[in-house]
This record gives sequence, C-alpha cells and structure tokens, in this order.
Amino acid sequence: MFSIKNIIIQKETNAGVSQWHFSRAKSLLLIAISIFLSVILIFISAEILSKYLYEQRISELRSNYNNVSLNIEKLHKKIKELDEELQILEKKDSAIRSYAGMPEIDRDIRKLGIGGYPVKSGKYFDNLAPAVSNELAALELNIEKISREINLELNSYSSIYKKVQENIHRINKIPSIRPVEGGYLNSTFGFRNDPIDNVRRFHHGQDITVKTGTPVLAPADGIVKRAYYAGGFGNHIKIEHESGYTTLFAHLSKIKVKHGQKVKRGEIIGLTGNTGRSTAPHLHYEIHYNGEPQNPLDYFFSETRK
Repeated sequence: MFSIKNIIIQKETNAGVSQWHFSRAKSLLLIAISIFLSVILIFISAEILSKYLYEQRISELRSNYNNVSLNIEKLHKKIKELDEELQILEKKDSAIRSYAGMPEIDRDIRKLGIGGYPVKSGKYFDNLAPAVSNELAALELNIEKISREINLELNSYSSIYKKVQENIHRINKIPSIRPVEGGYLNSTFGFRNDPIDNVRRFHHGQDITVKTGTPVLAPADGIVKRAYYAGGFGNHIKIEHESGYTTLFAHLSKIKVKHGQKVKRGEIIGLTGNTGRSTAPHLHYEIHYNGEPQNPLDYFFSETRK
C-alpha cells in the first residue's frame, strides 16, 4: 500500500535551496486549517452579501410602502371630496323633489344599511403589511358605500325626471331661475355677522352683488303681494307662487309691478339698487316654502330667463 509519510517543499533561490519538511500529521492539519479558513471566508462573504441584499430589499420595501401609503392618502382625500359632493347632491335632490312635488328620500333609506359576515381583506391584500392591508380594506368599504350612494342618486333623479315629465306644467309656477343675470354671490343663506351692526343673525336669503339698475326677473309665475318701500328692505317686491312658494326681492332702485298684478316666469319686475338697510348696490333674494325660509341656491336650476 502506498502512503505518504512526509511532504517536502523545496524552494530554489540565488542564495541556495530552502526545504521545509512536513510530517503526514502536520500536512493533514495544514490542509484542515486551510479548508476551515476557506469555509470561514466563504461564510463571512455570504453573510456580508446576505446582509447587503437584505438591506437592499428592506430599502425597496420601505420605498414601496411609502409609495403605497402616499397613494392611499390621496385616495382617502379623493373619497372625502366625493363624499362632500354627494352630500351637496343630496341637498339638491331634496330641493328638486320639493320642486317636483315629490317626498324626500327617508333618512333611514339614505343610510343604505348592509349586513352579513365581517369583511375580510381581499386575496390581493394577503401579502401586504397588516397596516396597508387594513387601509386598503377600509378604502374598499368606502368605495362600495359611495357606489351605493351614487346608484341611489341615479335612481332618484330617474324617478324625478319621470315625475317632472308628467307635471311639466308646474315648472313655470315654482321658483327655478336666478332673479338676475350674472352678478357675484355675496352673503349667503344662514347665520352671519350683520354687515351694519356686526350682530350675529340668521340671514334668510341670498345677496347677489350687481350694479344698480340690473333687471330683476320673476323666478316663476305668480301674483304680486307687495310692491312698495318698507324699512330695512327699502323698495321691495313679494310674489306668491303656487304650491306654497313665495319670493321676496329687496333694496330695489325701481319697482315695475303693482300689488295684485300677475307676472310670468322671466318677466322683469324691478331694477336692483341700494335702498333700505343696505351697504352697497345688491339684490337680497328670499324663497319661502309654506312659510319656511329656503336656501335660494338650491333653486337656481336655470341661469337665464326662459
């Protein structure tokens, strides 16, 4: 049997020959140490590479998470804007239903209640961080809610359209156009600080800033119940319409109708001015339904006379 007892390493130089003698045991020990050091070096290199790749992945995930979070924030903002627009549509819907002689949609129906098992995140959310998954699930619910509300409004407007088509003759008898063309919508319906004494009071109408002498139009067919100068309103006109509506126009420079006169929708009834308790030329316009003040902006269905 062949066996190695000694290993001789020889090196020749100009100075002579150098030799190193290693026994078999020493040789095996050196080989083992070399292999061990090589394994250690490979392990350390692998650890460094693994750590580098891990940090790169974490950085990438963090960047992706930040991008997802930013997009989620934008979606939340957009959903909030849509929700606010839907609330405005609800108010318009109520006004138009009144205009069409239809009952308002019941508040319980507007809640659009649903039931069933607790909502779980969709399969596409399973591999995301819990916080992101929960945010996306909440967005999903909000989007579904808005979708149901939009469908409700679409169905409502469809039924309103049918009702209006059946009662088209009533349109000219209900306030539905701006009383002046153009102008700037100034002090609005609701509580405000009085522009003269700065006391907080409820403002029952809509002020529209226009130059003196702008024609004032009847917003619907009706009969003139007032046409004279009185206190804070100055020169003013009050018209009684069908279905419980009345309208009032104040601070006029000139009145062009008389008490008891019948007027048609779009007919000129006076000219704007600055009479009575007023700080500058404008039209103060009020709408009342069965004695209750209404927000005139809900009745501006047409911008011009027809």
